[in-house]
Amino acid sequence: MGVVEPRPERVLDVPALADGRDDVDLRWAMDLPSVASHDRDDQGAGLSKCRRTTLAPPVSLDPTAPANARVPRLPWPANPRTPPTNILWVNPADLSAAVQAAVSACLQAGEFGGPPPTEVLIERPRNPNHGDYATNVALRLAKSAGRPPRDIAEAIARRLREVPGIESVDVAGPGFLNIRLSTSALGQLAQVVVEAGSNYGRNDALAGQRLNLEYVSANPTGPLHIGGTRWAAVGDALARILVANGAAVTREYYFNDHGTQIDRFAGSLLASARGEVIPPDGYAGAYIHDIAERVVHDHPEVLRLSRADAQEVFRREGVEMMFDEIKRSLHDFGVDFDVFFHENALYESGAVDKIVAALKESGSLYFAEGAWWLRSSDYGDDKDRVVIRSDGSPSYIAGDLAYLQDKRARGFDLCIYMLGADHHGYIGRLKAAAAALHDDPNAVEVLIGQLVNLVKDGRPVRMGKRAGNVVTLEDLVDAVGVDAARYALERSSSDAVLDIDLDLLVKHSNDNPVYYVQYAHARTSNVRRNAAGAGIGLDEFDPNLLDHPADTALLGALGEFPRIVSSAAELRAPHRVAHYLESLAAAYHRWYDTDECRVLPKGDDPITMANRTRSWLNEATRTVLANGLQLLGVTAPERL
Repeated sequence: MGVVEPRPERVLDVPALADGRDDVDLRWAMDLPSVASHDRDDQGAGLSKCRRTTLAPPVSLDPTAPANARVPRLPWPANPRTPPTNILWVNPADLSAAVQAAVSACLQAGEFGGPPPTEVLIERPRNPNHGDYATNVALRLAKSAGRPPRDIAEAIARRLREVPGIESVDVAGPGFLNIRLSTSALGQLAQVVVEAGSNYGRNDALAGQRLNLEYVSANPTGPLHIGGTRWAAVGDALARILVANGAAVTREYYFNDHGTQIDRFAGSLLASARGEVIPPDGYAGAYIHDIAERVVHDHPEVLRLSRADAQEVFRREGVEMMFDEIKRSLHDFGVDFDVFFHENALYESGAVDKIVAALKESGSLYFAEGAWWLRSSDYGDDKDRVVIRSDGSPSYIAGDLAYLQDKRARGFDLCIYMLGADHHGYIGRLKAAAAALHDDPNAVEVLIGQLVNLVKDGRPVRMGKRAGNVVTLEDLVDAVGVDAARYALERSSSDAVLDIDLDLLVKHSNDNPVYYVQYAHARTSNVRRNAAGAGIGLDEFDPNLLDHPADTALLGALGEFPRIVSSAAELRAPHRVAHYLESLAAAYHRWYDTDECRVLPKGDDPITMANRTRSWLNEATRTVLANGLQLLGVTAPERL
């Protein structure tokens, strides 16, 4: 049975505000995606003093997702006749709801016909002259409505113009809606983010769903190699993101302590202890010698035992030592698991024998060529699979069948397997296994990760310190540190081959993406400390004063965070969070370098309401940077 171990709490420690000045003034210029900025008129609500706001869980859409991607759908308003009466603060999900309500009102009034759209995409235009947000909803409705899209757009625009907080709505081109918001509606977001704190960006889209996320699951036959390290970083980040979307996630490591690879590992340890040549199919590297010495030290009698008995000691003790080392390395890397499930338990408990007998009885297994085969091609696999070999030993899929049944018996709604580049065949195999068990194949999801290459001084790194010709987790961390290693592994889509430049990751410059993002957080923290020292706190706030184009650009970037968190979960794509943080950092650095957007007044100038209000925007940025880095398991330093 699985071994459940508690996960240690990892808390982001934010020190109290401190006095002091930081004279460092770095000028950043980085070619990153930026949010369009534009001037705003000073309109809208008056002064607001720390008014508490109750937040509905944001639901968001990702317009950059491919057409066939899993995109979260915003539910159609329950009362389509009643559009939102006020836009107090805006992210794309809020505006999407307002557009949906306007469309529903038009449909109810008979201004055009057809079914309502299943989703409304809200985007930020590349050209700031086109407004704060845009939507193509009228173009999508035109065919079913049998009306010109511009006519539909005009009808929707009339409804949206009635919503306080929306400054203007223009119809452009064939029927696009370009929407401008009031300065107050945009600026209010800064206060909302600060008051939401660590909850900003989270939602309950996956509430009530129990997910089993299995990743790493490396054989305990050697240190964790760089490919497994990638899954450790990406898997942990994905688990955090799924939890941020409301799911109950169990992080699971499948401990392969059964089979021929374990036999080879034990034989290699025994050969090393006896001073013999390692078998050709065995394992080499300094770690084999280290573990063999430890086993002999703890069990000096082992070398006097028969070969078979000695190998069993090396198997038992060596596997435990190796797995303890793997768990320790993962923990130091910030990766902990809820369950370590032992493969051997499936055989010792009789679960494999029971599942094989049940499949024989149901007719899902057939006997041919001296072996028992699963009719997996009947369930979508590319071929039938051997379950019991001709020598009577079970194949890997026998354990997979019993393991999947065990997961489902534990009550998981979805079982996600994160596997290596050489496991493409497992996609059809595991879904066919579910079908053969009369289960839902859609309860199984397989993610395939690609290879990682390390480069130093322009050359590939192929040799590790302890594992011979294998580069390990420790090799990467020793070279660049935990934060840089995790961020580099999570920053790219896991289904693409990744080249990591070790020289780049140790630079303290804007060329190093993790340093660029962490410096942005450290800079926000420094501004907060300096503001506190000058007597500028978060006690007064006027959203109308956030009217500079740099303010607007930064607010727009902050508003995107809930959508990014949602799409990263739906698309299983933690790298979207990393790319977002880089664009947010770029927007913040530009804002910081804008003289008109100061939190601290110049020289002896008096402190103004604009200074106090912009301290909220600085704190909102610090909050979102910390929240995003937490999702990636990367620290948010107060100083660098």
